[in-house]
Amino acid sequence: MTQPTFIELCKKLIGSDHVITDPAKMLPFVTDYRKRFTGKALAAVFPGHTRQVADVVKLCKLHKVPIVPQSGNTGLVLGSVPDESGKAIVLSLKRMNRIREIDANNNTMTVEAGCILDHVHTAAGQANLMFPLTLASSGSCMIGGNLGANAGGTSVLRYGTARDLCLGLEVVTADGDVWNGLYKLRKNNTGYDLRDLFIGSEGTLGIITAAVLKLFPRPKAQQTAFAAVKSPEDALKLLSLAQRFCGDSLTAFELISRYSLELVTRHFPEILSPLPFTYPWYVLLELSDAESDEHAARQFEKLLEHAIEEGVISDAAIAQTLGQSRTMWQLRENISAAQSKEGKNIKHDIAVPTSLFGEFIETADRLLEQYFPGCRMVTFGHLGDGSLHYNVAAPKGVSDESFLTHQAEINRIVYDCVNQFKGVISAEHGLGALKHVENASYKSGSENRLMKTLKKALDPDNLMNPGKVLP
Repeated sequence: MTQPTFIELCKKLIGSDHVITDPAKMLPFVTDYRKRFTGKALAAVFPGHTRQVADVVKLCKLHKVPIVPQSGNTGLVLGSVPDESGKAIVLSLKRMNRIREIDANNNTMTVEAGCILDHVHTAAGQANLMFPLTLASSGSCMIGGNLGANAGGTSVLRYGTARDLCLGLEVVTADGDVWNGLYKLRKNNTGYDLRDLFIGSEGTLGIITAAVLKLFPRPKAQQTAFAAVKSPEDALKLLSLAQRFCGDSLTAFELISRYSLELVTRHFPEILSPLPFTYPWYVLLELSDAESDEHAARQFEKLLEHAIEEGVISDAAIAQTLGQSRTMWQLRENISAAQSKEGKNIKHDIAVPTSLFGEFIETADRLLEQYFPGCRMVTFGHLGDGSLHYNVAAPKGVSDESFLTHQAEINRIVYDCVNQFKGVISAEHGLGALKHVENASYKSGSENRLMKTLKKALDPDNLMNPGKVLP
């Protein structure tokens, strides 16, 4: 009697309609978000609940089939797509999109990994609460991927990363066991912190299937301002003043270069800047106030008046309407889209200590100009938490293709500089398959050994998202 194939067994476990093997239909699940790479897979499978995920994992373990967990597939480092071998399955969590519980008295929400971030925002708002993780991809990214990559976003300054916004997890391990760690507790000293182990592991240690998220009271008012500064050092002085004047009300503090803004208004002319582009750097600030619009406006006015008197800022504008606030945020959120329209560039998602931001930018800019004269820098990031998008575009007149042949050299200059300033080469996008080899070269031997020991202990067969995070 002929034994059923692996694919036939998958179909039996979760239903034929939820197992795709047609390469054309699998294309969206094996192609990365930026459309730079397309891998191959045995199948894309879509379990509907945690038990089905566990059953599929057990089947994969039995047949030695690698698994690439996938949520919204909005990652930027090839962490959620398979390689070109065609040996793995893509395990999509998109069907697991239920909000299991909102506990308003405990300020928590329990959600499945396939919940789209915008839907979480909406559900929290309906309970008159807020989930503060804010990303440009919030209409398509999912909670499982947010946690798998420990996403940051624009509100890290006040609320922290995805790790800080999660209390408990449900995880399917590499053995197909289900760890129910959906604790709704702020304090839990009962052993190793398994939650933090899986968050940020990019699906290489287990598959996050559900999470308990922290909720917060909705602010009564939000105010946005745009300020011009002469240098990143002046932006740091403004950050210090803003924290002194506004305290925890300061929820966003974004540093943006003039060239980044010029790209946005060039390719999206309907987005108007509140200030003329006559200064080299700009800062986008946001306050979330628990009292009123008037109180928030007074805080901003006092802060900006003091900053102008001290010579920290050169000009400033406070949004007077919701529309003006949205326009300010559109300037920030459309930088990546404008870069794509302008042409290809070499992207870096790095972090250095906030106090060294200015010195890092000055040093790295000088080195790149020395080796690649005329290269154009698209620099912007979350100054409040020390993370920076530091992107390098070709000089005028040089083709993208010619410039991209120097990617390895440019990465080395940037990453060596990051290392010099005690930073890391990935702040919020993760390592995936793009950065894992370079990352290992900047880690100490003991750190690399510890990570490999954890991987071997939790995934001895190396079936959980192989080729990601670790070389």
